[in-house]
Amino acid sequence: MVQIIALWVVLPLLSIAVALPVIRLVRGPSLPDRVVALDVMGTIAIAIFAAYALTNSQPAFLDAALVVGLIGFIGTIAFAYYTERRI
Repeated sequence: MVQIIALWVVLPLLSIAVALPVIRLVRGPSLPDRVVALDVMGTIAIAIFAAYALTNSQPAFLDAALVVGLIGFIGTIAFAYYTERRI
């Protein structure tokens, strides 16, 4: 039953949720707005991987979600370092 809910409710909602950060990424007035939009998209991607892993009983997708999270974290740290040096 949980798998059906994840498949038919959670995955489409998460797919729709990607639209708002994409709009902020394109129209963002500043560079930090765009970076935050990318972070939100990464978080949504992690949630999509986790829901897909739950639906299909494939724990390997949780490893992919972990990698996406680590890359997003490193990217955020790199951006913070860049803005610190720029000021």
